[in-house]
Amino acid sequence: MSSIKQFQVTFDCAEPERVARFWCEVLGYVVSPPPAGFATWDDFDRSRPPEDQGSWFACSDPSGVGPRLFFQRVPEGKVVKNRVHLCVRVGTGLVGEERLATLEAECARLVPLGAVRVRLLYDGNDSCIVMQDIEGNEFCLD
Repeated sequence: MSSIKQFQVTFDCAEPERVARFWCEVLGYVVSPPPAGFATWDDFDRSRPPEDQGSWFACSDPSGVGPRLFFQRVPEGKVVKNRVHLCVRVGTGLVGEERLATLEAECARLVPLGAVRVRLLYDGNDSCIVMQDIEGNEFCLD
């Protein structure tokens, strides 16, 4: 059995570039280069039919370690809870109040970007904060 070397996480959304730029801020990612043959994303979009302009966008980990994130426009809005979500690992190795303080600080950074705090899950030593991105997709600060 061969191992998978790379994978991409794909988000269905209404506004691909807006959601991609949100996740760039959350994760420290960068906007991926435009498709081959185009100097800018605007050049690429102008080459497409009007109904396809802005229909997808991508960002990537500048270190090359994390997966590429791909955002594609879909006509329907989000209706139910995600079946898959990202856990943003900001408290790895921390426990108790130190972990909680780290999660709360990251939550405070993300809310002004458009994230929504949903709830805190806390049992004394372990904790996470359930949040939503700018289009309502759930993710956790872990």
